[in-house]
Amino acid sequence: MDQLIGGAPGAGPAGANAADLIKDSDQNKFAQDVLDASMQVPVIVDFWAPWCGPCKTLGPLIEKVVKEAKGAVKLVKIDVDSNQALAGQLRIQSIPAVYAFFQGRPVDGFVGAQPEGQLRQFVQRLAKMGAAGQGPSPVDEALEQAEAAFTEGDYGAASAIFGQVLDHESDNAKAIAGLVKCAIATGDLAGAKEMLAGVTPEILKNPAVASAASQLELAEAGQKAAGQTQQLQARIDANPKDFEARYDLAVAQFAAGEREAAIDQLLEIFKANRAWNEEAARKQLVKFFEAMGPTDPMTLAGRRKLSSLMFS
Repeated sequence: MDQLIGGAPGAGPAGANAADLIKDSDQNKFAQDVLDASMQVPVIVDFWAPWCGPCKTLGPLIEKVVKEAKGAVKLVKIDVDSNQALAGQLRIQSIPAVYAFFQGRPVDGFVGAQPEGQLRQFVQRLAKMGAAGQGPSPVDEALEQAEAAFTEGDYGAASAIFGQVLDHESDNAKAIAGLVKCAIATGDLAGAKEMLAGVTPEILKNPAVASAASQLELAEAGQKAAGQTQQLQARIDANPKDFEARYDLAVAQFAAGEREAAIDQLLEIFKANRAWNEEAARKQLVKFFEAMGPTDPMTLAGRRKLSSLMFS
């Protein structure tokens, strides 16, 4: 893993969503919003309080220059009154206090209100610092290698790399999801289930992990239906409105990798009787889409077909 993610991580591309450039945070999310985020671009932290007059002057100015930087830096605002433990840990003795973090450590800062020109210079220094370290982090590069190995069907290599990433970052959601997917791909559903049972509720909400959880659920359901596809198809041929058989066949087909056929089976149920079994067809389609991911071409095509039926 040292060859993959050794050394200090580099910052990522400067671009960022406008909504993510400036945010309010607290001591519970400090590690995520500041330390983790600073692995990509410098993060400025503005410690303030509602009663602080200079804070009211500094706040709008620093937000302005951060927006002008267009993603080269980010700004996190923390109310010291509501986060006294964090303020004490960082030894904030007077406000406004501004710290800048890059690659997980403080690199610059000042105390007290500053004129706009000096704030702009401060942000420009940080932007240059971030630009000098641009490029994917070693962890990101390792994850890309693991995903490539997974796509090529080399689940052993993918598992090894995902596991090495977790040795360095035990809560890395992409690596957790990757290991779960590898276990599913090799038929180790019990192992996949055990991995998911060991993660926190917060990590379970991560889109990558949620997708892996959906894949596991579908794989378990497909395993139960395995070997019955001919029997299920015969029931459908005899009675096209045997929705239970069609539903079970869709689950089995999805588990077998026949995703388009599985989606079509559920769409057929929805088209004939969308309310069947408390909208089971639509709900299962949503699970299919979650398992495949929002950008998968099959998800996009399936959502379009579902939408056309819903609003026809």
